[in-house]
Amino acid sequence: MQHVQAWLIFVGTACLEVGGDALVRRGLRGGGIGWIAAGCLALAIYGLVVNTVSWDFSRLLGVYVAVFAVISVLAGKFMFGETIPTSTWIGLAIIVLGGLCIQFGPSLSW
Repeated sequence: MQHVQAWLIFVGTACLEVGGDALVRRGLRGGGIGWIAAGCLALAIYGLVVNTVSWDFSRLLGVYVAVFAVISVLAGKFMFGETIPTSTWIGLAIIVLGGLCIQFGPSLSW
C-alpha cells in the first residue's frame, strides 16, 4: 500500500511540476507576473509534497523522474498539441525502464 501511495504522490507532484512550468512559461511569454507567481507557487508545493515520500533521496527522485517524463510528454501532446516524434517515445520508454530498475532492482536477486 505504501508503494501505491508513493506512486499517486508522484503523479500528483508531476502534474504540479509540469503545470507550474507551464504557468511560468505563459507568464514569461506575455502573461505577466501573476502567471509567474502562480507557477512558482505550484513548483514550491511540488517540492514540499514529493519529499513526503520517505524513500532514500536518490531512489525517490530517480523513480520520480520517470513519472515526470511521462506526464511531461503527455502534457506536450494533449495540452499543447505538440507532435511527439518516435525518438521521444523511445527515449521515454528508456527513462521508464530506468525508473522501474531503480524502483524494483533492490528487491531482485542478481
